[in-house]
Amino acid sequence: MRGARPASNGKDGLPQSLEFFYDYGSPYSYIANTQLAGLVERTGCHVEYRPMLLGGVFKATGNQSPALEPVDSKRNYFGIEMQRWVEHYGLAFRSNPHFPVNTLGLMRCAHAAQACGVFETFHAAVFPAFWEQQKNLGDPEVLAGELDACGLDADRLAAVAAEPEVKGALRTTTEEAVARGVFGAPSFFVGKELYFGSDRLAFVEAALESARAEG
Repeated sequence: MRGARPASNGKDGLPQSLEFFYDYGSPYSYIANTQLAGLVERTGCHVEYRPMLLGGVFKATGNQSPALEPVDSKRNYFGIEMQRWVEHYGLAFRSNPHFPVNTLGLMRCAHAAQACGVFETFHAAVFPAFWEQQKNLGDPEVLAGELDACGLDADRLAAVAAEPEVKGALRTTTEEAVARGVFGAPSFFVGKELYFGSDRLAFVEAALESARAEG
């Protein structure tokens, strides 16, 4: 999402950048995403949206989804904790019955949307469709229907998503994330500092405020 930039607060007159590495199939990424507008308003940062393939991150790092946690009590607690955050923020979150979903095509489509200059509309539609409307966006026909419904050219995005350059962009972003220490989603970078999880946004905001003060 490369929209209008907020007032400058960083070096060389540019706003402080916040990199947001995420996968639409991550419920915690959905939760974090709902809080970014407020974060931008309070800190004046510029969010760089970095769609990655979480499955690729898991494979590269040996990590796994919390849904696959082998300790029953711990796995159950994750669900309780998620619901607490949903209630805390007053979100319209609903568990997706199709979870876990293969998001390879969806994340390639995110890069296609960036390449086509329609990422803002794409991004605004996808998270709610996945985690509020419970749509199976791993199904190309379902995804196409959602994109057409919000005024996007689903066929065009699918074609661009299949191009080698776009496939490579997703692979490169995922590899970059792993190389920089990412092991799950959502992950944030303020400069070189990594912050993992939707429950670390207070630390992210503090880092942005500190960077603005120093700038």
